[in-house]
Amino acid sequence: MSVKGKTKEKARTNLQEPKHYRVIMHNDDFTTMEFVVSVLLEVFHKKRNDAEQLMMMVHQTGKAAVGVYPYDIAVTKIYEATERARNEDFPLRMTIEEA
Repeated sequence: MSVKGKTKEKARTNLQEPKHYRVIMHNDDFTTMEFVVSVLLEVFHKKRNDAEQLMMMVHQTGKAAVGVYPYDIAVTKIYEATERARNEDFPLRMTIEEA
């Protein structure tokens, strides 16, 4: 038995890169510079020199982007950083914006 006119369907996969988001650290008058540097080193895996420069940028300009990540990773890093801050009684504030 032969099958004439049989068609094959092609599965279309339209994969897109996930959107990326900037993690923004905001300055406050209470969180110590040393704590900010430690968060940048331990949570955001910055090199010491980069962490110190970012901390100074936050201090001098009021805020700075400390990393760009897919949404889930950005939110997780913000959560981890703010939990550490709360445990040390610091009001560290971080936000997220689309890159």
